[in-house]
Amino acid sequence: MNNSEIIDKLLSGEIKLYQVDREVSAKEATDIRREFLEKKYSIDLDNISNYTLDMERASARNIENSIGVLQLPMGIAGPLKVNGDNCNREVFVPLATSEGALVASINRGASTITASGGVNAHVLSDIMTRAPVIKTQDASQSMEIKQWFVDNFAELKEIAESTTSHGKLLKIDPILIAGNYVYPRFVYSTGDSMGMNMVTIATEKILDKMASETTARHIALSGNACVDKKPAVINMVEGRGKSVVADILIPKDIVSKKLKTTAEAIEEVNVAKNLIGSAVSGSLAFNAHYANMVAAIFLATGQDAAHVVEGSLGITTAE
Repeated sequence: MNNSEIIDKLLSGEIKLYQVDREVSAKEATDIRREFLEKKYSIDLDNISNYTLDMERASARNIENSIGVLQLPMGIAGPLKVNGDNCNREVFVPLATSEGALVASINRGASTITASGGVNAHVLSDIMTRAPVIKTQDASQSMEIKQWFVDNFAELKEIAESTTSHGKLLKIDPILIAGNYVYPRFVYSTGDSMGMNMVTIATEKILDKMASETTARHIALSGNACVDKKPAVINMVEGRGKSVVADILIPKDIVSKKLKTTAEAIEEVNVAKNLIGSAVSGSLAFNAHYANMVAAIFLATGQDAAHVVEGSLGITTAE
């Protein structure tokens, strides 16, 4: 079929959008689906048709039913002076956003930090978690399964690490129980990788071992106690991804000159807004807008934007 024939069949419902890839290249399929939408809804999608992305590669790994590429402006903030355990230098931060004044606001903060001698930053922990849900016969067997994980940890660690050259199973903790459901939280280090696929494969291998030795069965590889891409207190307390603590002492003249305020005013607003305001509304995060910065960095660096949820959890204090 030529392109025109494929579009006609899409319009008539004879073929599905994903079936176009069987007839033509990924680039052509992208153009065909976009033209189909333009004809069906009498719209113009010319803006998303201009790109330099390799659609063959993207369609193989990153996207289905492609119709084009969304482009976002990217800016940088900095220099930002970091006094860290692993990063001790001035850096520029890439930020992709369509929110006007975001980069300017972050840049003002970076300028304030650098003028004050830099921010002291430390990585408290760097872990990735996977917590499957396991169903047992009753609460008594739930307790037995919990103990099985504890007693066999050394062997389970070996099994998990046989699936990866970089990942390490650090612990299985906590092991949550709700009646005849068990949620063991497997905690891994994953090297330089974000590691979601890594820890999922390793955990599945452990569950195969459990299935061969017990009558318990796992219902899902993620039982939502991981907690992946959802706000949760356990991620605040136990950590997921990189948990960071940072502080800075800003001289009075810099507070006045660059932030146009006073230290007393910053402290009062932080207590009233970030702490008390967050508390009375039942928030899990006690900060102004970590998510703004994390989202812009994730979009600029190709990270999974959904993990902004975890990245928005944090507490700001000021004295």
